[in-house]
This record gives sequence, C-alpha cells and structure tokens, in this order.
Amino acid sequence: MTDVSATSALPKEARDIVPLLLPVVLALAMIPLIGSTSTWATLTVASLAMGMLIFIMASGLTLVFGLMDVLNFGHGAFIAVGAYVATLVLGPMAGWVQADSLWLNLAALAPAALLAMAVSGALGLVFERVLILPVYGNHLKQILITMGGLIVTEQALYALWGPVRIPLPLPTSLRGSFIIGDIAIAKYRLLAMIVGAVVFLGALLVLNRTKIGLLIRAGVENREMVEALGYRIKRLFLGVFMVGSALAGLGGIMWALYREEVHASMGADMMILVFIVIIIGGLGSIGGCFIGALLVAMVANYGGFLIPKLALVSNILLMVAILMWRPRGLYAVTNR
Repeated sequence: MTDVSATSALPKEARDIVPLLLPVVLALAMIPLIGSTSTWATLTVASLAMGMLIFIMASGLTLVFGLMDVLNFGHGAFIAVGAYVATLVLGPMAGWVQADSLWLNLAALAPAALLAMAVSGALGLVFERVLILPVYGNHLKQILITMGGLIVTEQALYALWGPVRIPLPLPTSLRGSFIIGDIAIAKYRLLAMIVGAVVFLGALLVLNRTKIGLLIRAGVENREMVEALGYRIKRLFLGVFMVGSALAGLGGIMWALYREEVHASMGADMMILVFIVIIIGGLGSIGGCFIGALLVAMVANYGGFLIPKLALVSNILLMVAILMWRPRGLYAVTNR
C-alpha cells in the first residue's frame, strides 16, 4: 500500500474567474454599439468612478447582511449623515476648498471624510445596540424597525437643516477634466476610482490576511462554530456593523461631491441600488459586491447613452439576468 505523505499539498479549489471577466466583456461589447472610441472611453471611466462610489456605500452592508443575517434598510441613514457631517467641516474650510491647490483641497477633504466616517460609525453603534439587537433572527421586524430608524434619521436631518438641498461644490483643483486627445476624464472621477480601489484592496487585505478577517469569513460560513471556539461573535458583529456604517458615511461624502449637493433623502434614494448590488454580487462577498457595483454602473451609463428610456429599469434587468444565471449571486458565500 502506498503511503500518503503528511506534507502533501491539498488540492486547490479552482478559481471561478467568469464573473471577473463580465465587466471586461461588457465594456468591449459596447465599442461597436457606441461607435465613437472617445465617447466609449468617457462612458467607461464614468462607469468605473460611479461603480467605485456605489461599492463604497454597499461594501459594509454586504458584510452585515452576510455575517449578521440582518436586513438593514436603515443603511441609507449613514450615507446621508456622512454627507451632512462633511458640509459642517467643509463650510468653515471654504478658503482651502476654493484654493487652486490640490494639496490644500485634499487637506480639507481628509478631515471631512474622517469625521463623516466617525459619526456614521457611532450612529451605527446606536443602531445596532438599540434597534437591531432585540430583533436578531426576525427579518420582518428587522425591515420594519430599520426602516423606522431611516425615517426618524431623515426627519431629524430635515429638522436640523430644512428641506432645501445644500450645494456642495467640488474643490477647485478637482473641477473640470483631463483632456487626452478626444477623451475627457473628469478629475473627481479619478479621485473616486482611487478611493474606491483603496477601500476594496483594504477590505480584501483585512479579510484574507488578518485574524479578524478569518473570524469574519468563518462567521459568514458558520457562526455557531466561531462561538464554539470561544470568540464573542456579538462583539465581532458590532465591529463589522460599525465599520460598515463608517464606509457608508465615506460613500455619503463621496457621492455628495459627485452630485454636488446634499439632501436628507439622498441615503434612502440610494438604498434600492445598494441592495441590487449586494444581491448581484452575493451576500457577504466583497469581491462580488465590487463586480456587481461595476456592472450596475456600466449598464446604467451605457444603457443611458444607447437607450435612455431603458436606463430606468436597466439595473433591475441586470439583476434578473444575473439571478437567472446564478440564483445566489456571482460569488455567494452564504446559504441564505
């Protein structure tokens, strides 16, 4: 009988690269339909920037959904709060924002983003302890109580700032576009792509190269096992919820600058899109959420250019197509 070496390597699981190719295939397929290479390049860059912004807002929710099995329809509250906190910081720093210096502009944006994340994370702590903790395991109550939390937060913002949309102009150095031949690339979209890439790579690094990431991934697969090993899964849940809320706050300020305005219902307006992204990507999957966000943005931009009337339902059609192909999403990591 042949002895099997104890040190022999276990067979590696084959990587599923098909979903990774979808954005590339979609982008290439649009070239002959759009016709103009410069228009295609402009739309593609716009799609990448929009996709990164959506990913930042959705990445925290997909972990909360996948790990905690919580249907948090109040996630939009953190987006709106982050945007409003940014206006409080950027207002007194108007001199730096209006200066024709990239470094001064970024020096103004950095504390605004950090404070937005801090306040949104703190609000997430209150949400989890007060609203969600009593309704773990009951999806209907989660939907009702988190929707109630979203409505209360939205009305509080209306009470504090009124119903008027607050303008949030881009810093001077981030206005306009880089012109490369016939291709126009908006400066702020490049910043959005950089920030989104940093968040994505940071999330992958934490999830795949740290002990906390290992516990999160194990909790997504089998929370009972993690508890049996002696880890306090509730603290892990709370930490994930706060980080997800902080990322929503960062997404709020980025999206507000993208639209150049802030209003109380902006978070609620984004919730359908965010849920579409995490459903397409697969519950609990950061990689799937990233690809889903890119696909949603690309379909919206390409579809809006080619068939404007179809743009309103393009995301729904995309979700239906993906779920007919993979009912659990592109990279599902849970059985829920």
